[in-house]
Amino acid sequence: MKRPLIILTGPTAVGKTAASIGLAEAVNGEIISADSMQVYRGMDIGSAKISRQEMRGIRHYLVDVLDPEEDFNVVKFQQLARQAAGEIYAGNKIPIVVGGTGFYIQALLYDIDFTENDGDLSLRRELEKTAREKGAQYLHGILREIDPESAAQLHPNNTKRVIRAIEFYRQTGRKISEHNRQEREKQSPYNYAYFVLTDDRKRLYERIDRRVDAMMEEGLEGEVRALRERGVRRDSTAMQGLGYKELYAYLEGECSLEEAVRIIKRDTRHFAKRQLTWFKRERDVIWLNKSEYRQDEGKILEEMLRHLREREIL
Repeated sequence: MKRPLIILTGPTAVGKTAASIGLAEAVNGEIISADSMQVYRGMDIGSAKISRQEMRGIRHYLVDVLDPEEDFNVVKFQQLARQAAGEIYAGNKIPIVVGGTGFYIQALLYDIDFTENDGDLSLRRELEKTAREKGAQYLHGILREIDPESAAQLHPNNTKRVIRAIEFYRQTGRKISEHNRQEREKQSPYNYAYFVLTDDRKRLYERIDRRVDAMMEEGLEGEVRALRERGVRRDSTAMQGLGYKELYAYLEGECSLEEAVRIIKRDTRHFAKRQLTWFKRERDVIWLNKSEYRQDEGKILEEMLRHLREREIL
């Protein structure tokens, strides 16, 4: 018997948090965060981190577990998420993976093997040096030559993933896009339902703009300033999050505050578009367009429960 697993994902600002709480209450579930920024302590505003009040007593895993100086990546996520799922099953509850980082979800859902990319770190250091000296675009160009498919999927500024792809090719002689495709073709060890919450694009983009404005009013600038003053480096994993890297540039005197906010909104909209592109490539996804349900959370929850009963997850 495969163990049950529920995934609730979608683009940033679509409303995953509220939907996930209602779902967890309905199915006796606990939530594993698949968000690359909410894992960090002290990064609450820019990550739109769920508050204790919003949790309504539902236990959340992988929230506030690392300091901003620590690295976080898909391998660490997979390890921590497996541990969390084990604890949830031990309590006779259902794990619900909630967040917008598609690669993290994929790693857990298909139990992707990352061991081939372990080992000698000297190549990684060399590539990081190349990125610092010649820039992200140059590094992305190297990837485009050896693995065009990966290059097309990765934004040039996603330096860590670009480096990982080049590193994988040089260490194994194989394209990481081919490796990932083979891993995705594996059967999941879970009996799962993979929900993608989405919305009319115009409404989604308006929500993103409002959310950024609200973050600024709540004190995002001060949050980034405090992180910078405590010594969190600009090239750290934590500072690659949307909102953080743009305001760090502002604090370094590279642009005005108004320009930084404009870039945050623009890049967040672009990020939402890339997230949707990723989810469209995934197998066996259940799309839930909020516009089709007239934004009615109750109807969306009923639809999710119907699918869970059909799949014998409930």
